[in-house]
This record gives sequence, C-alpha cells and structure tokens, in this order.
Amino acid sequence: MPRSSGAAAALPPQSLRAIAQLGADLATARKRRRIPQRLMADRMLVSLQTLQRLEAGDPTVGIANLAAALFVLGMTQRLESLVAPASDTTGTAEELARLPRSIHAPRDDADLDF
Repeated sequence: MPRSSGAAAALPPQSLRAIAQLGADLATARKRRRIPQRLMADRMLVSLQTLQRLEAGDPTVGIANLAAALFVLGMTQRLESLVAPASDTTGTAEELARLPRSIHAPRDDADLDF
C-alpha cells in the first residue's frame, strides 16, 4: 500500500480538480485509441490498479506513471512543455517588472572596447 503524501493532502481544490480532469483526459485518450486498461497498464509496466488510480485522478500516483502513460499514448511532448518558460506569462511579467527603468552608458570609454 502506498504511503500517504502530505503534499497531496494539502492540495487546494482547484489543483485536485485539475488532476481529476487530467485523469479523465488520459482515460479518454486511451479509449479513443481503443487500448484496453489491462493492455495500457502492461505497456506502462504498472499494475491495473495504478492505471485506474491515475485515470481516477488520484493525486498520489507518481509522475513517472504519468510520464509512462503519456509515452504509451504518444503524447510525451505534452509533458516536456508543461511548464516551459515560453508559456510562463506570470514569470515573464515578473521579470519585466524587475527591469531597470533606464540604462545609462558607462562613464569610462574603456568599458566599450570590443
């Protein structure tokens, strides 16, 4: 039996909903490909119960199991871009807010020597 995770128990409701939606979406993707749960679990090298927990949105299922499911479904690139810097609009806004308001040229011409 897997040990309980303190982080999973403290997840906010919106995170739990997102994980549940992820599980439902994985189940839909598997069904669209007409892959039975038993075959999917075998390809992922996990038990049927683990796949069922993943598809049910159990937040304690490890990320390696999610990665295995995405690999079997041919969707690994989705995991690669999950938190890509290019799609991090909040991080970009924070970075822009920290930029100096003005830039001054150095007083010493030697600093400009290429």
